[in-house]
Amino acid sequence: MNIALNEMMETIRMVQMENLDIRTVTMGISLRDCADSDFEKMNKRVYEKITTYAKDLKETAEKASKEFGIPIINKRIAITPVAEILGNATREEAVQLAKTLDEAAKKLGVDFIGGYSALVHKGITKGDQTLLDALPEALSVTERVCASISVGTTRAGINMDAVRQMGIIMKDAAERTKDQNGLACAKLVVFCNPVEDNPFMAGAFHGAGEGEAVVSVGVSGPGVVLNALKNYPDADLGEVADIIKKTAFKITRAGELVGREVAKRLDVPFGIMDLSLAPTNALNDSVAEILEEIGLERVGTHGTIAALALMNDAVKKGGAMASSYVGGLSGAFIPVSEDNGMIRGIEDNALTLSKLEAMTCVCSVGLDMIALTGNVSASTLSAIIADEAAIGMINKKTTAVRVIPVPGKNEGEMVEFGGLLGRAPVMGVNPFSSERMIRRGGRIPAPLQSLIN
Repeated sequence: MNIALNEMMETIRMVQMENLDIRTVTMGISLRDCADSDFEKMNKRVYEKITTYAKDLKETAEKASKEFGIPIINKRIAITPVAEILGNATREEAVQLAKTLDEAAKKLGVDFIGGYSALVHKGITKGDQTLLDALPEALSVTERVCASISVGTTRAGINMDAVRQMGIIMKDAAERTKDQNGLACAKLVVFCNPVEDNPFMAGAFHGAGEGEAVVSVGVSGPGVVLNALKNYPDADLGEVADIIKKTAFKITRAGELVGREVAKRLDVPFGIMDLSLAPTNALNDSVAEILEEIGLERVGTHGTIAALALMNDAVKKGGAMASSYVGGLSGAFIPVSEDNGMIRGIEDNALTLSKLEAMTCVCSVGLDMIALTGNVSASTLSAIIADEAAIGMINKKTTAVRVIPVPGKNEGEMVEFGGLLGRAPVMGVNPFSSERMIRRGGRIPAPLQSLIN
């Protein structure tokens, strides 16, 4: 009884004082049986299936949140990559489908719906190209639709024709939402080695290996980890790793308990627990501040990658010990606009774009929520994507790019995105061109480590 009471009181403290939350409960829904050569029929089936399967998602999650006393911040939906069901649809019809997804999300009261996606890491089908053509308009005329594009994998290499298109698409999407600081790009992720069960936005989609419907949970607790480390200011780095591991274990246990209950009440299988240290702009809810507590004067200085590698590994080990169903991305996110410590590091000239890129070698997931100067060229955006995809391809890990070229803004200015998306200082890019390389197109071949059979 005492053990149970102690655990209960500890969880209450983590929620009330250390920003422990379930960042998202995400329902994945297969739309493969909605495909039809008649677009109107498909469009109607998509809306009906989503609004039927997820009709109780928000209410059920909110009830569970109140009963267990753990905040569930977002309720989300992930669907089959839309390009896979578009068939012979036109660009205009693909945009209409995005509007339908937005309407479904609004009716259900969910925060985001992810899966307006295409997997083009080896080639581009007709449906893929239709979705790519529709992306800028689709993201600019919807509020809750999120998109992701896979341009590379360790097994396939990197599709540089797709990478080239993505730079152009990002510029177009940013320009269409210039009155919102290019906000459409905040809903677009470009992946290498994407996972099929990621509950976090903007990169969530319901992969081909998944069932008809599933509930997955993303838990976040940077504040809990930070507070735990503050109690051991003189611990050596091995002990630091152990503290983080034990803390991640507790966070995962609490999250899985709530997630399984939500899945049970919705009569849907429980999928995975994604334990990711995802920061917010709340006080002491920062991944950067954890790294600074480990011993860095400011995030971005020498030693940052070592500290991040230690933390990311310990989080995974703690999560894997706590649950047999850890999946998704599970690690540490470093989104600039959502982390006050990252913002401070940039403002103090300790953290650069190059350093952020290097940090992605050892953490989840990639260059995330970074505001770039509005005059950045499409080819430079493509080159940034190519670099990040190469890191993922060679290291057999998921990497991603979610950057926002902010129209009309210059290096050093601060832009607001609002809500969980936060605010970010605008960063500059290398002034030298990569256009000739990007223009070559073709495919960067898969690396030798792909030959593992």
